[in-house]
Amino acid sequence: MQVDILNIKGQKTGRTVELPEEIFGIEPNDHVIYLAVKQYLAAQRQGTHKVKTRAEVKGASRKLHKQKGTGGSRKGNIRNPLYKGGGTIFGPKPHAYDIKLNRKVKDLAKMSALAYKAKANAIVVVEDIKLDAPKTKDFAGALKALSINDKKSLFVLPEYTDNVYLSLRNIPGVEGVTLSDINTYDIVNADVLVLSETTAKIFSEDEAEVNA
Repeated sequence: MQVDILNIKGQKTGRTVELPEEIFGIEPNDHVIYLAVKQYLAAQRQGTHKVKTRAEVKGASRKLHKQKGTGGSRKGNIRNPLYKGGGTIFGPKPHAYDIKLNRKVKDLAKMSALAYKAKANAIVVVEDIKLDAPKTKDFAGALKALSINDKKSLFVLPEYTDNVYLSLRNIPGVEGVTLSDINTYDIVNADVLVLSETTAKIFSEDEAEVNA
């Protein structure tokens, strides 16, 4: 899959990069995408929810009235869940929401998400962005030049760069991630995937090494 490399002004540089069909051209698997997104969202949950049972709420432990002969129901003590301020029955307890997925499943999910972006022509390759200082205004101008300023964009960079991340972090709908940290949810959640030239070449080089 040949993709033109653009500069930050949105113009073609005359160079192209080959995105491997083994990643961007596969038949997407919807189910593994679902599993990977489910795992990601589950991992965001803290699982610290907690309510007090009748053993933990305040209140006297004496029996409110005798068991029989009153014409009323058996109530036990004031901490009975039926009373206001009583304990909660079967309430939530702290627990983890982690879901385990095999590495091959997660890799297939990422490749499937990338394949969907390729099919939708939602992948843009831009020459490596170099900034001498954080410039949000300049970065916003680059987005406009690339015609993606009104879309949710995910910039995939080969490594963390302070000036780039500081420039994009305050722009609504724009996220930045290193190639090593990219996940299925980020890809699916973005309208446009923006790869730096180096990032795009890494995809090709990694695939060549696998096939060697």
